[in-house]
Amino acid sequence: MYQNSARSQIAEGYLKEKASDKYEVHSAGTEPSLVNPLAVVVMEEIGIDISHYTAKNATQFLYMKMDFDVTVCDNAKEKCPFFLGGRRFIHKGFQDPNAVSNAENDKLKAFREVRDEITSWIDSEFL
Repeated sequence: MYQNSARSQIAEGYLKEKASDKYEVHSAGTEPSLVNPLAVVVMEEIGIDISHYTAKNATQFLYMKMDFDVTVCDNAKEKCPFFLGGRRFIHKGFQDPNAVSNAENDKLKAFREVRDEITSWIDSEFL
């Protein structure tokens, strides 16, 4: 149901907040849908508003020149198109917080954990 809805949106929001002067950041997916409301909640917890973000289709970025082409889920690594304008491909897979049980507390905990893993990785890799 939710594609391009959590991990890449979290990464986009965090990197834009921390390094918009250094990077132009976009997220996209192969089957974009709605941004997951829990992704919005956990980013608000750290002071970043992604409520206005939209899921985008990866094909709109196929020919864009970019320094990094980053995937944050294993499925995207397999299905996403190769970006002809990308200089360096980086993959770091993170658990899909949408795949956790339907109990609200479990899902929220999973979204927080993934947010923290992604932000720590971005801090060490890009900042």
